[in-house]
Amino acid sequence: MKLTIATRGSKLALWQSEWVKKRLENLGHEVDLKIVVTTGDKIIDKPLASIGGKGLFIKEVEEAMLNGEAQIAVHSLKDFPTEYDTEHFTLAAIPKREAVEDVFLSENFETLAELPHEAVVGTSSIRRAMQLKKFRPDLVITDLRGNVDTRINKLKRGEYDAIILAYAGVKRLGIIKEVRYFEILDTDIMVPAMGQGALGIETINDPAVIEAVKPLNDLRTQIETTIERDFVDELKLGCHAPVGVNAKIMIDDSIKIKAALEIKGEVVKKDLVVAFEEWQNAGRDFAREFKKLM
Repeated sequence: MKLTIATRGSKLALWQSEWVKKRLENLGHEVDLKIVVTTGDKIIDKPLASIGGKGLFIKEVEEAMLNGEAQIAVHSLKDFPTEYDTEHFTLAAIPKREAVEDVFLSENFETLAELPHEAVVGTSSIRRAMQLKKFRPDLVITDLRGNVDTRINKLKRGEYDAIILAYAGVKRLGIIKEVRYFEILDTDIMVPAMGQGALGIETINDPAVIEAVKPLNDLRTQIETTIERDFVDELKLGCHAPVGVNAKIMIDDSIKIKAALEIKGEVVKKDLVVAFEEWQNAGRDFAREFKKLM
């Protein structure tokens, strides 16, 4: 089958799309890439939350699919909204995910805890900023936009004492060695975003296309990320709300869920352990526990 993947042009987006392309080619499909420039790529001088959030990286990609220029899009799942146009599209596959954690990067300081008083930390994520303020209220947290290379270059130029990125993206691009110090942040300190570390393969609602990408789905990752997406969807807070949630299937098949949310000016963190057979309701049930505090 001949398929075209609509993709943003950043190094990470291209890496992700090439990764999916190779696997589809291994299944016998002919695959091309179509690069799309999104609104989120064009506006790099303002915080994401102030211009509409992560959905700004989706709109033009979906338009290319609606126009028949592509049948597939590959997203960082953490950037893919829980509410989308299901009349025309479907989230057809979620491959096995990479590391879920965030990573601390610095040229001068070995760990987050070792940063000096009022050190400047760059992040584009209000979720990370919320949790950084709880862990180290003394830090100066400033906005950091641009692709991964741009952000690391800003760190190297001394614009920040440290920056925080998703570890999965740094690993995929193989650029961890470019920074002198890095620390993988424990999820107890920094609860990841929903779907962090996972890719979401969106397709047009064509049964043949959906069937073509289905072999790339990883059931374990699908279950974990569905719990996370259900949690965020139930809260209906949108992209402007700082919220972290992570679900992990444990060795004994129980599922541990962690979440962090700002409620009435306070950062509230909770853990929950559920039996595997309860996974389908776990995300929404856990979110309702937070709703009681709002």
